[in-house]
Amino acid sequence: MAPPIRITTTLVQVLEVFLEDPAAERYGLDVMRVTGLPSGTMYPILIRLQGLGWLEARWEDIDPARAGRPARRWYRLTPDGVRGARAELAAYRQRHARRPGAVKPELTWDS
Repeated sequence: MAPPIRITTTLVQVLEVFLEDPAAERYGLDVMRVTGLPSGTMYPILIRLQGLGWLEARWEDIDPARAGRPARRWYRLTPDGVRGARAELAAYRQRHARRPGAVKPELTWDS
């Protein structure tokens, strides 16, 4: 059994990006742009999620010289990751909705 995951605000941000379209692949820089998180924060989260079996990753199959950029590492939620992320985010929102002075129980990107 995998160790329990500690749900932090930064982890919530990353999970929400993937849950926007659970079947879509995202690459690290894309997730960084959406969340505003630096690489030193975001990549350890991606590695942790992979270790839990919540994310799968693959390298893009390109010729970097022809593409004019390095190959990207694509990440996608696994079925367990979708279920786990939804459950953990629901619990996180519920905990934070009960806090005194809580503005709203969910994080959105347009607030």
